[in-house]
Amino acid sequence: MSRILVISDIHANLTALEAVIEAAGSVDAVWCLGDLVGYGPDPNECIALVQTLPNLVCLLGNHDSAALGNIDLEAFNREARQSARWMKSILSKESVEFLASLPERQIIANTTLAHGSPRNPVWEYLLDIYTAMVNFGYFFNHLCLVGHTHMPTAFIEVNGAQDLEYRMIPLDGPMEVRDRAILNPGSVGQPRDHDPRAAFAILHPEENRWDPRRVEYDISSVQERIYNLGLPRRHALRLSQGW
Repeated sequence: MSRILVISDIHANLTALEAVIEAAGSVDAVWCLGDLVGYGPDPNECIALVQTLPNLVCLLGNHDSAALGNIDLEAFNREARQSARWMKSILSKESVEFLASLPERQIIANTTLAHGSPRNPVWEYLLDIYTAMVNFGYFFNHLCLVGHTHMPTAFIEVNGAQDLEYRMIPLDGPMEVRDRAILNPGSVGQPRDHDPRAAFAILHPEENRWDPRRVEYDISSVQERIYNLGLPRRHALRLSQGW
């Protein structure tokens, strides 16, 4: 049975990414749902490492798109703009070329992949039941995997399309996904569910099994690199508490 590592929202946090890769162990493929860059201190290093992962499928996130000049930086808050301007100034030619090659949406193994949502792959946040219900009409596979919110969550369709259950994914073990669902593995590099550990998931597609996981990493070393680069202190401080 195949094991697929699903990651999202790395946000230039190399230390967290390395911890996730080590914790995941041997996998048959890696699906990255976007936002390799933004906020953190290691954009080129994260892009380079992601490209080495086995059978990689990688999507474009909103911060990746901003790095390419496709999104006006005024769409971001002041601190995110500051980080994005720095990022654009130091991205290598190879990093830019890789980001430019990424699709906004992908369908693979009966699964739709998007950074934000199937309706608006780059920018829409799935944070409430109504928005999720509408988005079930924009994909026709068993599963849709998204990131963007930095929170591991599941929207599960029950009783056909008549009802929808929303719940935080339990972190005490894998879950079998029998009904259509929109699943979010959470964020590798900047969790926002008040758990500072890096988040990821292992998908077992043949068994319809989703295994959300967390791993600790050396947060203080990432914070120190952010401070030394003169990047916004808020982007360092929030790593300690996961907000």
